[in-house]
Amino acid sequence: MRGDGSLRLAVMADTHSAPHPLATKHLRLLSPDAILHAGDVGDRSVLDALSAIAPLFAIRGNIDVRAPDLPDLRTLDIVSGDASLLTILLMHIAVDGPRLRADAGRLARSREASLVVCGHSHVPLVARDGDLWVFNPGSVGPRRFRLPILFGTIDVTPSAVRLEHFDAETGQVWTPG
Repeated sequence: MRGDGSLRLAVMADTHSAPHPLATKHLRLLSPDAILHAGDVGDRSVLDALSAIAPLFAIRGNIDVRAPDLPDLRTLDIVSGDASLLTILLMHIAVDGPRLRADAGRLARSREASLVVCGHSHVPLVARDGDLWVFNPGSVGPRRFRLPILFGTIDVTPSAVRLEHFDAETGQVWTPG
């Protein structure tokens, strides 16, 4: 946590060995306190570059068969003093379309998470599914179909959590439409 009680997490997924060349520049400008990678890393040099910016928490995606040291999922507790501000379940495959998969929901609830961060679909998503929030930052790797090339942020304060997408090409906040 920062001195003002806030925390900024950058979130990436689906780099597939080739994150957009401007993504790390824009990431540095946002000064994240840590970076989450929601899988499909590809070449390990991607993680090396990200860890040079901020502490990194990464998981394995379905293409990361040569990364046995990466876990399939992580639970991250964001705390300030004795207060738990947010519990995040980081996993690669968690949604089916715009809805949280039942197995992902059960797992998140069993770990007392209130936010599921995922990748895999390459489709940016901020959604509420019952008592859980779901955040997919989109893909920051090679363009797929007509999907934007994005990464995300999770801004945590003692009173709020804000989820945003950023365009990897411009560094500007991205909204659908």
